[in-house]
Amino acid sequence: MGKSRPIAHVRFDANNQPIEHWLDEHLRDVAKLASHYATQFGSIDWAHVAGIWHDLGKYNPEFQRYIGDKTGYVAANAHIEDSAPGKVNHSAAGALYAVQKHPALGRILAYLIAGHHSGLPDWVKDDADGRSLEEILQDGIHLDKALQVPVPDDILQTKMPTSAPVGGIDNAALWIRMLFSCLVDADFLDTEAFMQPEKQDLRSQYPDLNSLLAGFNDHMAGFAAKAADTPVNRLRTQILRDCRKAAEKLPGIFSLTVPTGGGKTLSGMAFALEHAIRHGKQRVIYAIPYTSIIEQTANIYRHIFGNCVVEHHSNLDPDKEDAQSRLAAENWDAPIIVTTNVQLFESLFASRTSRCRKLHNLANSVIVLDEAQLLPPEFLNPILGVMKALVEHYGVTFVLSTATQPALHTYHDTFGSAVVKGFEAEQITEIMPDPEALFAALERVKVELPDDLITERSWEDVAEEIAELDSVLVIVNTKQQAAELCRLLPPETYYLTTNLCGEHRSEKLKEIRQRLQDGEPVRVVSTQLIEAGVDVDFPVVYRALAGLDSIAQAAGRCNREGKLSEKGRVVVFVPPLNAKLPGHLGRSVTVCRSLLPTFTQAPLHHSHFQIYFEHFYARAESRDKHGIVDLLAQNARELKIQFRTAAQRFRLIDDEGSAVLVTYGDGAKLIEQLKIIGPKRNLMRKLQRHTVTVREQVKKRLLQAGDIRELANLPGIYEQITPGLYDQKLGLLVDGVSLSAESLYI
Repeated sequence: MGKSRPIAHVRFDANNQPIEHWLDEHLRDVAKLASHYATQFGSIDWAHVAGIWHDLGKYNPEFQRYIGDKTGYVAANAHIEDSAPGKVNHSAAGALYAVQKHPALGRILAYLIAGHHSGLPDWVKDDADGRSLEEILQDGIHLDKALQVPVPDDILQTKMPTSAPVGGIDNAALWIRMLFSCLVDADFLDTEAFMQPEKQDLRSQYPDLNSLLAGFNDHMAGFAAKAADTPVNRLRTQILRDCRKAAEKLPGIFSLTVPTGGGKTLSGMAFALEHAIRHGKQRVIYAIPYTSIIEQTANIYRHIFGNCVVEHHSNLDPDKEDAQSRLAAENWDAPIIVTTNVQLFESLFASRTSRCRKLHNLANSVIVLDEAQLLPPEFLNPILGVMKALVEHYGVTFVLSTATQPALHTYHDTFGSAVVKGFEAEQITEIMPDPEALFAALERVKVELPDDLITERSWEDVAEEIAELDSVLVIVNTKQQAAELCRLLPPETYYLTTNLCGEHRSEKLKEIRQRLQDGEPVRVVSTQLIEAGVDVDFPVVYRALAGLDSIAQAAGRCNREGKLSEKGRVVVFVPPLNAKLPGHLGRSVTVCRSLLPTFTQAPLHHSHFQIYFEHFYARAESRDKHGIVDLLAQNARELKIQFRTAAQRFRLIDDEGSAVLVTYGDGAKLIEQLKIIGPKRNLMRKLQRHTVTVREQVKKRLLQAGDIRELANLPGIYEQITPGLYDQKLGLLVDGVSLSAESLYI
């Protein structure tokens, strides 16, 4: 059984014979791999020591007895710590040993080692789960037990690190989290290489960025050859050329200010690839605010780059996923990642191993923030702080890609207090040589404002006006507003909100695009989900009064290709009860209402957006509502950092809601399969396309009414019970809106 040599893991061959993974080999290999990852930010020595000591507790005879019992060996996951009876804590010993070797420097290593299974701990007990590092370091018994047996000298006598913290001690939280990422990814991969060697062959088998650029160039050349010679396409060609040229500039933070419909998705990728190759960056990460458009963007890139593109979000279609992409989503080792803002930024403030594992692969990359104006104001200062640190210390180039650039520079209120703690204005380099001229050349719409921005119009009045138009898109601020208006419009009107499952929305958008292409009449009522990059082109767009950026995004769905003989119409109207909108929506309406009358140029003039965002952020309750910066930095010099509490408070979506599986399309059949075979990965991916997320109070109401029930084999997941609960027009009926299915069926 190999008792004379301590074991890290055990697997079984085809004949059910045990194969041992020796502990000393595992420690050395993890140290080597973690060191390799840390080369990207100059912390090889720290990663090496964390790796060599991370499983020191496995020398504990109790652990060795646990992993090999009287029947031979226990299950393959014996090395994973949890709260099950009989489990042996093996993470504390290395943390204790590091602090014993050096009380100050050792505390940095203690965070990494103590948390390598359970996640980075808080220094002191707060409102987060789990033990604090202070508590862990008071219990020396784990180290005493581990050192009862001989440990190789090269492991115990490893020298303490000597390099300084990257970014200085004030930025220690991000640096420790980056080191943690190196350690946990190395530990995962070394364990995987032993336990499941077949997976190792699928990892990192990607062409280099030069090959991807060559394929991209071929695609763009073919695209240009087929594109009609129109003014809009000529401008898109110039934008692409300007992006390629700007890629030569030194790494840092860039803004890509291009009107909607100007081709930012492809031109931004051209900049990112060329810049990455010129400056030795390792990958391109494209972050999008909404899952509703992530598939559209990923499809564009996948058409060009094939399986080199990995999507990482919850609404992934299984037909676009293979074994290699599933592995890359764990640690983002693919050359092109398409993800969400939630996934990106919550990972940067995470404590859990699964979330942190990818972080070292952000170093030395190009990160494109699509629709950057949608960064949440209440988290703006911690987000900008981590962005600045990534640019200054980890070789990251950021691209803020939007038609409506937010005010992410540092500026102060009239009393001298910083409203936003961002970049210095001169740090942000604009990619476009002359954005103002570009906006003038791509002006394809005329915005019509009401006589005043206070007087509300009735839905009956709005509906009567819209019913007279053949093709029109109406964008409102809430699902309730969309349903109210839809009830008054002809039955063939399309309705788009997140109450529709992903499969349903995709099918509707396909129909809408086809009708537009064929010149057939089409009326659509939608919430703002259609604004962020959804590729539709209407001659007329109505927009309920909202923020200036929302009006601009709505305008991007009007005369998008510039094919109309005259400018498209964007009609802004004040809907009923608009003054009572909550949170961000309410603030954006208030700011827009106060600023629009003061503008002397056209409402969507390029210069207005910085003014708008400065006012919008100033009205926010806080730019760090949950005190994230203080949790991570206030006591950083004493290395007393509240990692876990900060992670729990940094949630970009307050109420992420619960998933309800609906019977639309193949939904009923897939739900039955789930009950029979359980939550298999491929099945769960398919079910994501038949899921609607509902808030907690809505879930409780539907449960009490017996409309949904929790699945026995999947706690927290619910299935539709009442047949009429999912309407073929309105989707899941959750907002107290009762409409006749017959009168509203498309």
